[in-house]
Amino acid sequence: METIGDPPSTAPDRSRWGRLHVLDWVAIGLVTGGALCVLTGLLPRADAEATIRRILPILIFIGTVVVLAELTAVAGVFDALAARVAITARGSFRALFWLCVGFASVTTIALNLDTTAVLLTPVMIALARTLGIPPIPLAMTTVWLANTASLLLPVSNLTNILASDRIGLAPVSWAARMWWPQLVAIAITMLLLWWWYWRPARATADPFVPPPPHVPPDPVLYRTALVACLLFVAGILAEVEIGLASGVAAAILVAGFAVRARGSLKLQLIPWRLLIFVTGLFLVVQTIGRHGLDTLMGTLIGNDPGAEGAMRAGAVGALFSNVVNNLPAYVAGEAVITAAHHTQLLALLVGSNVGPLATPWASLATLIWYERCRAAGVEVPLGRFVATSAALAALGTTATVAALLVAPSV
Repeated sequence: METIGDPPSTAPDRSRWGRLHVLDWVAIGLVTGGALCVLTGLLPRADAEATIRRILPILIFIGTVVVLAELTAVAGVFDALAARVAITARGSFRALFWLCVGFASVTTIALNLDTTAVLLTPVMIALARTLGIPPIPLAMTTVWLANTASLLLPVSNLTNILASDRIGLAPVSWAARMWWPQLVAIAITMLLLWWWYWRPARATADPFVPPPPHVPPDPVLYRTALVACLLFVAGILAEVEIGLASGVAAAILVAGFAVRARGSLKLQLIPWRLLIFVTGLFLVVQTIGRHGLDTLMGTLIGNDPGAEGAMRAGAVGALFSNVVNNLPAYVAGEAVITAAHHTQLLALLVGSNVGPLATPWASLATLIWYERCRAAGVEVPLGRFVATSAALAALGTTATVAALLVAPSV
């Protein structure tokens, strides 16, 4: 309790630090740990600089794409899309489920999982609020399918691009190899989504009254935001560097707001926590890799090109994705798998794509999704999130690797 003799700033400082979320503390711990690794020489300065240069495009993408999503929400684009989805469902909760699953799956497959997390999460939350139903079922649809629907094409996930270069599969051949595992992963995700999240909400939401079309508060900003998002999507499809695509789109929208609604442009739009988190994560993981992680990965994965090796690779990919993050987990696992063992490499990829669900930092898409939910005022129950997501990660990874083993080779 504050007394007369206390400095005036003491109570506000305690209040501010007390409001930090657990992920804020994780981010602070990671970046502090990363800095200590460099200062103590555990991670050579040259390696640290190389890591920062490598992740700089990722940091640019995170910073600009979150600004793009925030301002697009303010412009009313997500509310308009949510209203259109609800109108198309015609009051049927089951139809709404299928539409949301299809929307999230197609967006992830055709664009990539990070685009789904950025652009679709606010649409789902706005849709739930428009219909007056709990937002968690729709939000969980986004984050689960952003990860589990990212197997079909090389562009669907950054890890896929790394794997396709290593294996040497063109997009058509890649899809021919992965279509069956992808179908299995989506089917399992749908079943668990319906059972654990959508079915309990159905009693109070089926049928629902479709809303009228959304009217944006500022038509000029609405159209500017829509154009910016379409340019971002077009850039992704044209294989423009992802940070450049998001940066140009965000710059266009910031310019529009500078003219029409300058008060909406605040420093709080920049996702400082995510930027700190990713920087610290890569520094710490690289240090661990130099001091035993690579050896441990090799021991756990083994070198069996058959079913046992594939299952081990998938399990290790999922486990380490949830402990650290799926991108460094895949890179570490790939380094210890023989290039000729294509099935084992793809099984590692399955674990790194379908498996990173049990922790909020397991993939960049999950991190962005969590940040979008927090910015929208949606409280994600971490206990239930971890329990159900871990179950999907385990079941989905196992079933999808099994589907990979029986899928025809190309």
